[in-house]
Amino acid sequence: MSKHIETGKKGEELALAYFKALHYQILHQNWRHRNWEIDIIASKDNRLHFIEVKTKTSNRFGYPEDEVDVKKIRYLTSAAEVYLQIHPEWKWIQFDILAITLSEPVAYFLIPDVYL
Repeated sequence: MSKHIETGKKGEELALAYFKALHYQILHQNWRHRNWEIDIIASKDNRLHFIEVKTKTSNRFGYPEDEVDVKKIRYLTSAAEVYLQIHPEWKWIQFDILAITLSEPVAYFLIPDVYL
């Protein structure tokens, strides 16, 4: 397995623990529909969260959140639209980014309620 895939998997494991500690209910991990994937879908306080997780081993070449560009946000919102067609019961939604740097100690940076 390549290094960046291992880093991503480690980040997603840490992200799950992070959100569980904040009392989010994890509904899906790596939810897929056709070519789209949402890293984490969770709920808290009657709000549905679509969460993009980005992980790097260091900030030497930029921060993990810098990897989330307009194209990635559009991809995330398109996938969320499909999810909401399947699960129309959600009235309140939010898009979040969790950036994780695998330094010592691990650094978490949550960007809540991202929009264009």
